[in-house]
Amino acid sequence: MREDTEYPLHNGYEAIHSPTYMVFRSSRRVDFPMVDLAGIMYYPKYWDLAHVFFEEIWEPVCGISYADVLNQKMLAFPLVHSEAKFHHPLRYGDTANCEIQVTGIGNTSITWKFVIYNQNGRKCWTATQTTVCTDLRSIEEKIEVPEWVREGLHAITV
Repeated sequence: MREDTEYPLHNGYEAIHSPTYMVFRSSRRVDFPMVDLAGIMYYPKYWDLAHVFFEEIWEPVCGISYADVLNQKMLAFPLVHSEAKFHHPLRYGDTANCEIQVTGIGNTSITWKFVIYNQNGRKCWTATQTTVCTDLRSIEEKIEVPEWVREGLHAITV
C-alpha cells in the first residue's frame, strides 16, 4: 500500500508527495468547443489543455503566475519537443484530471511528464514535453533556468 501525503497548495491545487513520487494535480471540464463531431476531445486540444495545466503550475509551485513569469520576469518556456500517447478518449462533459511531474531540469531546459485521467480514473493521454528557457527580449537564444525556478519545481521533480 502506498502512503501518500497531500500538501494543499493555494487556489485549490495540490502537490502529492510519497516515498516514490511527487506530483502536481489539477482538473478541468471538457467543454463543447474542445470536442469534434464524434463528441470526443479533438486531438490538438490535448496540447492546449496540457498548456493550461502548465500555466497553472507556476503560482502554487513557484509562487508566481505564468503571466508574471512572462511579463515581469521576461522569461518564456516554449515547447521544443513533445511525445504523446492516446490511451482512451475524453468526451464532452468529462473531467480531465491532470498530473504533472518534472522529470529533468537541464542547464536551459525542463522536461515535463503529463498524465490525464478522466473522472473515473481511466488514463486518457500521456505526454513528455521539453521546454527551453528563453529571455522574451531575445526569444531565439536559450538561457539558463533560473535558480528560483529550479527551487520551486523541486517540489514536483522525480
